Amino acid sequence: MVFTVENIIFLGSVLVFVSILISKTGYRFGVPTLLLFLFTGMAFGSEGLGIAFNQVADAQFIGMLSLSVILFTGGMDTKMHDVHPILAPGVLLASLGVVLTTALTGLFVFFLSRATGLDIHLSLVLSMLLAATMSSTDSASVFNLLRTQGIGLKHRLRPILELESGSNDPMAYMLTLALVEVAATGAEFSTLHLLGNLLVQFFLGGLLGWGLGRVCSWVVNRINLPNPSLYPVLLLSFILIIYTFTDMLHGNGYLAVYVAGLVVGNRRLSYRREMTTFMDGLTWLLQIVMFLTLGLLVNPSEVWQIAYIGLAIGLFMMLVSRPLSVFICLLPFRRLPVRAKLFLSWVGLRGAVPIIFATYPMMAGLEDGNLLFNIVFFITLLSLSLQGTTISWAARRLGLDCEQEKPASEFGIEIPEELGPQLNEQAVTPELLVRGEHLADVGFPEGHLVMLVKRGDSFIVPNGQLKLHVGDVLLTISK
Repeated sequence: MVFTVENIIFLGSVLVFVSILISKTGYRFGVPTLLLFLFTGMAFGSEGLGIAFNQVADAQFIGMLSLSVILFTGGMDTKMHDVHPILAPGVLLASLGVVLTTALTGLFVFFLSRATGLDIHLSLVLSMLLAATMSSTDSASVFNLLRTQGIGLKHRLRPILELESGSNDPMAYMLTLALVEVAATGAEFSTLHLLGNLLVQFFLGGLLGWGLGRVCSWVVNRINLPNPSLYPVLLLSFILIIYTFTDMLHGNGYLAVYVAGLVVGNRRLSYRREMTTFMDGLTWLLQIVMFLTLGLLVNPSEVWQIAYIGLAIGLFMMLVSRPLSVFICLLPFRRLPVRAKLFLSWVGLRGAVPIIFATYPMMAGLEDGNLLFNIVFFITLLSLSLQGTTISWAARRLGLDCEQEKPASEFGIEIPEELGPQLNEQAVTPELLVRGEHLADVGFPEGHLVMLVKRGDSFIVPNGQLKLHVGDVLLTISK
C-alpha cells in the first residue's frame, strides 16, 4: 500500500487510534508506550500490513518538528530551582559524556569490524559515526517515562536526567554532521574545526533561546488576545520561530527551544493552564506520529539480520561505555553516591533522536548508511525494551525511589499568576485538628480563605461549622 491524498488522513488516524489503544494495555505491564508506538509502525509497514513508506527526508522533517515541541515542553515543565543545584553535573553529562560515549563505543565498533568474525566491516570514521548517532540520551523517552510513571527519585536524579536529555542533543548532532561530512567527502577530520562549530552552536543556541524565551513570555502576557484558545497557538508559533531562526543563524535550534522552554516555564505567564494542557496533548500526538513514522520507515527483516551485531554494541553501551562516561564525568561530585551514578548509567535511554540522526548518513548517500540505520534502530528497541521497562525496578533495587509525585492539583483549577492571590492545597492531618474538628476551630492565618473541601471523590463548599476529617484536602486562597 502507498500513501495517497485520499487515504493518508484515514490511515494516519487509524495508526494513532491503534497506538493509543495498545499503549493503554502496555502501560499496565510497565512497557514503555513509545516502544509500542514503534512496534505499531513496524506492524503496519511494508513487511506488515503493507504501508510502503520510504521517505527518509519526510521522516527527518517530522522528527525535527516533533523534537522541537518535545524539548520546549520538557524545558517548560522543568523548574529552575531544581536545575540550579545540578547544573554542573547535567552540563558535563550533556557535553563530555556524549564525547566519551562516542569515543568508547566507536572504538568498540571498530574492534568488532577488525578483530571478530561478525559480518560488519566499518572504517574508523564510520564506526565513530555510528557511535555518534547513539551518543545522546533521548529526551522524548526520558521525559515520557519519568512523567507517565511518576517516578520519584532521591539525590535530585530526576532533574539531572531531564537536563542531560534535554541539552545533550546538540553535541551528538554536531558530531554526527561532522563525521557524515568526513565520510561523504573524504575530508580530514578537524578537531579544532569541530570545537569551533560547537562553540558557535552552543553560544547562539543558548543566547537566542534565552532572549527569545523572554520575548515570548513578554508577548504572551501583554498581547491581550480576544480568545484564550489562541494563546497556545501563539506559543506553538513561537517554538517554530525560535527553532528555525536559530538554525538560520547557524546556532543549534534544539538547544534554543529547550532553553526558551526553561525561560518561559519559570516566568509569570497568562493562561498557563490552557497552554500547558494544549502543549501536553500536542507533545503526545507528535511523539506518537514520530515513533510511528520511524517504525514505518524500517524493514524488520533487515533489522533482524544485524541483531547479533546490534546486541553486542547495545550491551557494550549499556554496561561499559555509558557507565564509564557517567563515572568519569561525575568524578568531581563525590557527594553523589555510587548507587546514584549506577542509576544514571542505566537510564541512558535511546529512542527517536538516535534513529533520526541515523537518517543523515542515508540522506548523504553513504554506502553503509542503511546498515548504520538498522543497527541504531535495533539498539533503540533493545534500550527501550530492557532499560525502559526496568527504571522503577532499578530505582527500588538501588534504594533511590521515594514517594511518587502527586498530581499538580487535586481540584484542577488555577488563577492567573499576575492577579496576585495564590491557590494552595493543604491536606488535613491529625495535627491540624488539635484545636477542634470544625473548620472554624483550625485558626488559619489572616488573609487565608478555604474555598473548597475535597473528601474522597466529593467536593464540599464549606462554612465554619463543617466537620473536617483526616485525609480531606482544602483549597485555600491567600494574598
